Amino acid sequence: MHFKSLSDVHRCNNYPGPENPLLTLFTCNPLRSVSSYEVTTDFYIIALKRLRSGEIRYGRTRYDHESGSMYFLKPQQAIQMRDIALESDGFEIWFHADYLNGHPLHTAIKKYSYFNYELNEALHLSPKEQQIIWELYRKIEIEYTNNQDEFTRDIILGHIESILNYSQRFYKRQFLNRTIVSGTTATKFNTVLSAYLDQGLLQKKGLPTVAMFAAELNMSARYLSDLLKQETGKTALELIHIALVSEAKNLLNGGDYTVVETAYRLGFDNPPYFSRLFKKQTGVSPNHYKKHYLN
Repeated sequence: MHFKSLSDVHRCNNYPGPENPLLTLFTCNPLRSVSSYEVTTDFYIIALKRLRSGEIRYGRTRYDHESGSMYFLKPQQAIQMRDIALESDGFEIWFHADYLNGHPLHTAIKKYSYFNYELNEALHLSPKEQQIIWELYRKIEIEYTNNQDEFTRDIILGHIESILNYSQRFYKRQFLNRTIVSGTTATKFNTVLSAYLDQGLLQKKGLPTVAMFAAELNMSARYLSDLLKQETGKTALELIHIALVSEAKNLLNGGDYTVVETAYRLGFDNPPYFSRLFKKQTGVSPNHYKKHYLN
């Protein structure tokens, strides 16, 4: 099962529709049990839960839970829930990468490496740390449930960034004398893909290829795609296209680049090919997307 929209997530859980198509909040009640299922999503998820029983797997790896555990999930990763029962209230924040477009967090979120941990490394919070995170969540909740205006998104993203920064501090405390477990294929692939985008290689070397990243990871292109398909539900080429379209949305939302300029900045020699790829991924042309966003 794959969640492409928050409306699908809400329907699956028998909740009313979301207040915002790109961001939603869930408060998790210990009286509500969760049956076993496996999903991939197009969303970042930040959650704080205290499990009484059951387990969560992310990227096919078992997630180690203790009282007051946080977990951080990013788009295109497989999540498995098995007979979850909560000890006390928890929360989940779901937001689409598009919610970050035009905001500094669109780029900054890549620095929070705990989104890549192979999740037998959950973040275990002390009672004082839990209180800090809950206070930030309540501030987000207030903004989310009030009448949303032109300030709402920046305020909410400011609080989300505070949660991420505090979590960075708490992880540093937790891992002070430990080695972070990492190494899945998806993590390694996303690292080399992000480096290619962040270092401006799109304009210097053009569009990246699966073979290029496979060689860097010392495996064949077919084997790389097979492993990524198992871990994320997407092939290497699909993940490259998703990353390129995400970068394109961010540039188009800034309002300073035309569609043709955006295509060239992303390494496309053929702007019509860029437009076809964009429409295939989003369902609309880049021109329509740009006009819709600016309006």
